[in-house]
Amino acid sequence: MSNEAAPLGEKLQKVLARAGMGSRREMERAIEAGRVTVNGEVAGLGERVSEDDQIEFDGKRISGGDENRVRVILYNKPTGEICSRHDPEGRPTVYDRLPRLKSGRWISVGRLDFNTSGLLLFTNSGELANKLMHPSSVIDREYLVRIQGDVDDDMKKRLTKGVSLDDGEARFTDIVESGGEGTNRWFYCVVMEGRNREVRRLWESQGVRVSRLKRVRYGSVFIPSHVRVGQWIEMEPKEIDDLCVTAGLPKLGQRSLTQSEKEILQRQRRKLRKSPVPAGGRAPKRKSR
Repeated sequence: MSNEAAPLGEKLQKVLARAGMGSRREMERAIEAGRVTVNGEVAGLGERVSEDDQIEFDGKRISGGDENRVRVILYNKPTGEICSRHDPEGRPTVYDRLPRLKSGRWISVGRLDFNTSGLLLFTNSGELANKLMHPSSVIDREYLVRIQGDVDDDMKKRLTKGVSLDDGEARFTDIVESGGEGTNRWFYCVVMEGRNREVRRLWESQGVRVSRLKRVRYGSVFIPSHVRVGQWIEMEPKEIDDLCVTAGLPKLGQRSLTQSEKEILQRQRRKLRKSPVPAGGRAPKRKSR
């Protein structure tokens, strides 16, 4: 049996990533570039820190304690918003509606293009965001799509077997029809990656047109029925632990919400349920498999 004591504290790059400053790799590069100090001294890569240490990133103090607890928000994105923080054309961005953080920043788990709506996850943890997006985590994404054009069984077989796109072969792991008439039909389809416009490009490779596209699921996370388009809801600690397991990370075991925090969350959810349904037709409901 080894008599060596376990190292104290956590690695600095991990603490910075959890605080929303970026991914671990990005934080390692920032430390090597001398952008991080601990207790007034330039930090070294691999340095370990505790809650008592004063950490600064680019001269800005990184708060400790509850301000750095991992948070996750589920946002029901409307069409007409971009997933960048700023747009030279002045278009609205998904970040415009999110609550402000006292420390760190919101990181988008993947992207949806301008004309795609639906489920987007945001977190202040760079580590969790990167694990959720990385192909090695093997997390499926489900979309509801309205197709204009003739879709037959042979086309669906080609799309699930795999077709060649500009950036390599891609495929759906599942396609389920969900209503519609004639050449305007709805389908649920599942992909295992988050490649740029992958769902649209797969369908368009078969000569049909995508007229509407909405992401309805990311791993085990669905959009709650009471979260309308353009609204967000914050996940509770247990839900975040489940998301960590999905990403292949250990549960965080964060403290339970205080009574005051629970009341705030309950008020928010009641408010969402009372909100009017936005104008426009509803998409078809998901059929049981």
